[in-house]
Amino acid sequence: MRYWLMKSEPTTYSIDDLFRDGSTYWEGVRNYQARNYMRDQMKIGDLALFYHSNASPPGVAGICCISSPCVPDLTALDSNSHYFDPKSTLENPIWMMIEVKFVEKFPHFVSLEEIKKTQDLLDMLVLKKGMRLSIMPVEEKHYTIVRKLGRKNR
Repeated sequence: MRYWLMKSEPTTYSIDDLFRDGSTYWEGVRNYQARNYMRDQMKIGDLALFYHSNASPPGVAGICCISSPCVPDLTALDSNSHYFDPKSTLENPIWMMIEVKFVEKFPHFVSLEEIKKTQDLLDMLVLKKGMRLSIMPVEEKHYTIVRKLGRKNR
């Protein structure tokens, strides 16, 4: 099993939206490295920290689980979509998406500031300068610490 951090702007799609829907396709990823993580490394059953980006404050709101294999991102083929890419075709898809399902919303939101102040999390990729990927791997030890912080009010 692998662990991930997946970023979404809460005004676009939040942990509460995932709770309501139960599952969703993680579509609209338009960075090659993030796409490669989905396509080549994510597996059904992997767990991901659901991170609210471009929020005040940003941070981890809960956990989701990879629930399907990677498939072509059909928003890339839709000329009316914000994520349309005319170079992508069904025969040669450039962009991929993966289904995630809701696991839990943390009773305690783990802010980016709290992550920065936690000594054992200082080498998390999300804290590295210039690391702006929407999907990134997380070490198991980091996942466990963030999950514990998020559950601390239970």
